Amino acid sequence: MSNIYKGLLAGLAATLVLSALMVMKTVMGVMPELDLPKMIAAMMGSPDAPMLGWAIHFMIGIVGYGLGMAFLSDRLPGGSRTVHGVIIGIVGWLLMMVTVMPMAGAGLFGMNMGLMAPMMTLVLHLVFGAVLGWVYGKLLSDASGVVLARA
Repeated sequence: MSNIYKGLLAGLAATLVLSALMVMKTVMGVMPELDLPKMIAAMMGSPDAPMLGWAIHFMIGIVGYGLGMAFLSDRLPGGSRTVHGVIIGIVGWLLMMVTVMPMAGAGLFGMNMGLMAPMMTLVLHLVFGAVLGWVYGKLLSDASGVVLARA
């Protein structure tokens, strides 16, 4: 399996974990105004189509971050793939805070929503990055082709 494919799989795993945390946050009523799929859909001109936002969210997580992991991991400082994933997660968070949040009307670093918005999104991106790097590292270490998840 190529490193690109491994990166895409790691991106999928990390995006699934992040998405589950986002849904849990919403179900618990924590910062309901911080609904990134809805924000993305609105930026695309379809505020009533949150599934569009989810689709773009998954594309960014799988393709953007997955390819980023595959191409950048060997060039990043740090002793482990998990650290590399966290670095990539932090860079992605910074990009989101200075581009997506202002474009969505939330202001730089989402400060129009209060201090909790950048803090929560940072924690989510740290978890996302750790999962991304850990899964990528596990896939790289499985050179034998043995299936990692067993029944």
